[in-house]
Amino acid sequence: MTTTRSITAEIPSRPRMATDPAELVPELADVSAALFRAVGNRSIPRGTVSLVQLRAGQIVGSTYLTVLHTGFLRKAGESEERITSVATWQDSPYLTAAERAALALVEAVLQPNPYGERVSDELYAEVAAHYDEKALATLMLAIGQVNFFVAIALIAKPVPGKAFTDPWA
Repeated sequence: MTTTRSITAEIPSRPRMATDPAELVPELADVSAALFRAVGNRSIPRGTVSLVQLRAGQIVGSTYLTVLHTGFLRKAGESEERITSVATWQDSPYLTAAERAALALVEAVLQPNPYGERVSDELYAEVAAHYDEKALATLMLAIGQVNFFVAIALIAKPVPGKAFTDPWA
């Protein structure tokens, strides 16, 4: 029988997993660094990457990732309107058509579609109309990068708001 935590219960202020996974599996640092280099190749704006990764955190229900990517966007000088409208991106006047296409793509990848494939030919064509092949490949990697960290965020539960490099401190 599965038990659930009351929504009014206090949230622990320490990670669920006592030891930083990078200490247990040191190769994690190499994989993480390679993903950051690949996604940071400047073929798509860093802000777009962060918007996509913020939406991914919202979709999977990770406060850690949501707080992390919101912080990245604020540090990059993004407006509160742009940041908060990510949750309702479909009709946001604060986002560009290219950004909305990228957000549609991350939603398609992360949410099951009971009526067909997740990324339809139509969605692919719409996204490809805004991004050249290298940028589209980078966008795919950005979605993969955040998915790589979804498992860590949901299983190990680092503390939201702690520095990205030090959530276990």
